[in-house]
Amino acid sequence: MSDFWQRAFLYPIFLLLFSLLLWAIAGPLSAALAFGVGLLWHLATHLRHLAALRRWLEAPQTQAMPEGEGLWEDAFSRLNQLTREQHKERAAHIAALQQMEQATAALPEGVVILDEANRIEWSNPLAERHFGLDSAFDIGQQITYLARQPEFVRYLAGRETTQPLILRGNRQDDMILSIKLIAYGEGKRLLISRDITQFERIETMRRDFVANVSHELRTPLTVVNGFVETLQDMPTRDSDMAQRALYLMGEQTRRMTSLVDDLLTLSRLENEQYPLHEEAVDICGLLEEVGRESRLLSNGRHRIDLHTACENKLNGNRNELRSAFSNLLSNAIRYTPEGGTIDVQWSLQGGQPVFSVRDSGIGVAPQHIARLTERFYRVDRSRSRETGGTGLGLAIVKHIAMRHQAKLEIASEEGRGSIFSLRFPAQRIRH
Repeated sequence: MSDFWQRAFLYPIFLLLFSLLLWAIAGPLSAALAFGVGLLWHLATHLRHLAALRRWLEAPQTQAMPEGEGLWEDAFSRLNQLTREQHKERAAHIAALQQMEQATAALPEGVVILDEANRIEWSNPLAERHFGLDSAFDIGQQITYLARQPEFVRYLAGRETTQPLILRGNRQDDMILSIKLIAYGEGKRLLISRDITQFERIETMRRDFVANVSHELRTPLTVVNGFVETLQDMPTRDSDMAQRALYLMGEQTRRMTSLVDDLLTLSRLENEQYPLHEEAVDICGLLEEVGRESRLLSNGRHRIDLHTACENKLNGNRNELRSAFSNLLSNAIRYTPEGGTIDVQWSLQGGQPVFSVRDSGIGVAPQHIARLTERFYRVDRSRSRETGGTGLGLAIVKHIAMRHQAKLEIASEEGRGSIFSLRFPAQRIRH
């Protein structure tokens, strides 16, 4: 007989033996009375423990495990052990779930779990931003109620989901999403979304760059080729026409050389393997040189004033800074009508050294300002070619600024001029 049954029958057997002994001593009535009282006390003990168990079961998270006697002590002890093990398993599951949520939150993609009816079962924070979801309210909703683009609805309903869907204008008009559906389990699907807005912009800029550089080179090549054919057909090359042709060919050749030089400069600046060689640059002396060159370029058509309110040197690369300052000044000269004024200033503003060029030129409309530093971006293409620019100057200035941890600031008003500023960090000041 097992220990449980031994302990279970120990009290009844003891009570029976006690009653029989009492029968022999005091008679059957006393024995029956003692046996009945013993059974009632035993029953009351069980009922008390059952009541304690019921109270604990009503609130096991807040109630302490009751203490028992005899077999009930063993039962409560075993139940307490099972409860502790369950709490450990539950804590382990919660920790695993939290780790999974943290991992999915760190993913560069949005993740939504959909059931067979395209109802949302779960989503990570990035997917909530992509589709405008709110997990507190949208769980259980069909995702097509929240993202209603026709192409998205057709993609979910279609069977061919091997290729991703490019979705534009989902909640946020400027966001472009790449969406992929992956089936798993029984009727479940993962909806994976990735924000490719920046990639699309880079691809657009790449296509524009290829088209623009082809266009920029085609024009001078066409001119040179036309004049070469003209010279080949001419019986003599001593005429005025031949001289003008040779002059224009040289001009267009110089333009192509300048364009290639700027492209090589831009490529070098963008190369991370090309380190920035720094030195203490005498900005005042550098600006005097740039000012002299700018006055030669202007040829007396503009008033160019130079103000240097800061005598401190700057840690940087002299050749790159010279290129940036010259590009900003030459742009001001090109786009300022004859008789206009150009103010060049080097000063400290809020503890930061700032180089600025203010002109009284034609100015730029607000919608163009954000794109001025793109390669070959021009507000007025015909005017830009007439002034001899390559369309790469501001792109070069932007990259030089980035290499010096500086910020290029542009303020302009159409018809009233522009201000181009390079704001350097204070730690670049050389005392």
